Amino acid sequence: MPMDDLLHIDGRALRSRFFIGSAGYPSPQVLGEAIRASQSQVLTVGLKRSLQGAGDNGVVALALQAIQAQGGHLLPNTAGCRSAREAVTLAQMARELYGTAWIKLEVTGDEHTLQPDPFELLSAAEQLVRQGFTVFPYCTEDLVLCRRLLDAGCEVLMPWGAPIGSGQGLLHRHGLRTLRERLPDAVLIVDAGLGAPSHAAEALELGFDAVLLNSAVAQARDPVRMAAAFRDAVSAGRSAWRAGLMAPQDFAVASTPVGDHAFLLG
Repeated sequence: MPMDDLLHIDGRALRSRFFIGSAGYPSPQVLGEAIRASQSQVLTVGLKRSLQGAGDNGVVALALQAIQAQGGHLLPNTAGCRSAREAVTLAQMARELYGTAWIKLEVTGDEHTLQPDPFELLSAAEQLVRQGFTVFPYCTEDLVLCRRLLDAGCEVLMPWGAPIGSGQGLLHRHGLRTLRERLPDAVLIVDAGLGAPSHAAEALELGFDAVLLNSAVAQARDPVRMAAAFRDAVSAGRSAWRAGLMAPQDFAVASTPVGDHAFLLG
């Protein structure tokens, strides 16, 4: 990434706009190789799995070592929480364990779609900001909710592209486009639902600042190669947005002007 196009979050400058998850890989070795291939500088880890499960068998330590070697940062997440109280408690545990105030805040409101609960999410965000956390809330494309989260002190918003793990891409293009237009100064990261590198490129082409994904890489036949593909797609999408996409037309426009006189070639 050009040095004049770094992503700034919480006083830190990131070269990569590809945030990567750590769950569901076939082995810790493949996870580490995928992180290196992605060139990501932000790694998200599910706290329910690492703190309240039977242990991670050193996977988190291995993944953290790989991301730190690239100048990266850990972004613990509260996936699986159903209330603001539960999410806040888990975030506090993460800060003690990993020594970071960054937290990807997830509060699930619907078991079928895993759609965030906007009321519990906002409540948790307000509490965590007051406690000194840098909150990355996973939310929908709802403009009013996003404004409330920014007013609460969130520096970053993470609206979904589609339901988590669905691989459907950007189902809510109008809402996402509206967010980008109405919140031009906010850091907006498309999180969840991306299934192909083209989906990531489209998000960056819309002007979003980054993408976060997990399943599309972890569940690929070759996760390492897929991580590299997403890396390149994110870079291409960002470059396209900076270059300025041509405006779509409802009619044909000849790319080569035609004059009134015949001419010969050769």
